[in-house]
Amino acid sequence: MMQLKKMVFDTDRTAEEILNNWHHDENTVIFWRASTNFVYRFEYNNKMYFLRFSHEDESSIEKITSELDFVHYLNKNSYSIACPVKSVNDNYIEIVKTEIGICCAVVFEAVKGINLDITEMSIEELEIWGKSLAELHLLSKKYKPKKYVRNSWKDQLEYVKNILEDFPEEKSALNELKRVYEWLNSMSISNKNFGLIHYDFQLDNIFWNDKSGSFNVIDFDDAVYHWYMMDIVCALELGELEDSKSKIILKSFLKGYCSVKKMEDEYIELIPKFKRYDNLLSFATLMRSMKDSDFVKDPDWLIKLRPRLIAWCDDYRREFEKPW
Repeated sequence: MMQLKKMVFDTDRTAEEILNNWHHDENTVIFWRASTNFVYRFEYNNKMYFLRFSHEDESSIEKITSELDFVHYLNKNSYSIACPVKSVNDNYIEIVKTEIGICCAVVFEAVKGINLDITEMSIEELEIWGKSLAELHLLSKKYKPKKYVRNSWKDQLEYVKNILEDFPEEKSALNELKRVYEWLNSMSISNKNFGLIHYDFQLDNIFWNDKSGSFNVIDFDDAVYHWYMMDIVCALELGELEDSKSKIILKSFLKGYCSVKKMEDEYIELIPKFKRYDNLLSFATLMRSMKDSDFVKDPDWLIKLRPRLIAWCDDYRREFEKPW
């Protein structure tokens, strides 16, 4: 999630300005969402595309290049993903000076399909979801970066450490950081259990194509070198569901996953600890987002959002206090 002080900008004009670098139909540009990036939907020749851009403080040409390199690799190996589109300047990435600062931008084709609701998915759909992630991990095992290497879990924890230096009062988070680092640093790493993962393989980033009976995947912006089990934990978000329902979902997902790629029982037993890693990273990201966001007058959307962000941080603090 980007800093709130950047999300208050009126980015509609910025999107139009950036899109001068890509072919597009006038009056089709529509805001879609904002979190780590700003995302706008638009059309060209009756086809839908998505513009994604962020301030240079939130991303870099190296980070996006490494993402697109992985995306191209997956596409060449027939994995169903959103493909990037070259600009009129024959670039996949454009660095544009705008009224909100220098922005890094990329455009992707829209994928076919719809987002599913986890509470309404069939057993078969849950299994195919798991199978799709396992197929991604099998390809990841063979992937060799061309130029830039994506960050690893160690880089992410260094990011957390740097953020928490501005919040020395967050003792529980600092203690959690130490525990999580020591635990992961003691874990074995092999080509079978570790590689480049999506890190956000949730249902808003995968689209069910009923015709093909498969998922199309978008948004590899968070891809990171980690244990493959981390991808399963991030995808399912089981803590938000009733216990009985979460067991069915996990069992079905893992059945599909293990039909393609074996997952050792020892890693399944570590789900709660991997979840603590994700909680820590999410907490640090939220704290960074809210820093320096005391505005004279909050916009309406922030009036609704801020209490939720504060509540989430409090929830994470309580999780940090639980026995390891």
